[in-house]
Amino acid sequence: MRDEGFSSGSVFLSFLLGGVVGAGLALLLAPQSGEDTRQKLREMADDVKDKTTGYVDKAKGRVSSLMDDGKGYYEEKKTLVRSAIDAGKEAYEKEKERLSKEENA
Repeated sequence: MRDEGFSSGSVFLSFLLGGVVGAGLALLLAPQSGEDTRQKLREMADDVKDKTTGYVDKAKGRVSSLMDDGKGYYEEKKTLVRSAIDAGKEAYEKEKERLSKEENA
């Protein structure tokens, strides 16, 4: 049976979204002037934007690293397969030549 858990990215995003919603509600319900509330909301939005940008940059870095690793793995396996094919062709040609000599002898 397959374990269907949540990825760390989705858990992080859930906490981040929950924090934003909670903070927004707290600001809207707090007894302060509208200007103060708008200012705090702007600051909070900027903070969330900065954190999200950092998270996205980290994710891009991880994806890029994984892509590079995958390309290296692919090239390595491609070289091995190419070597095996070349060895098989060489063995085929030698066997074909050997059989040809036996038939002519």
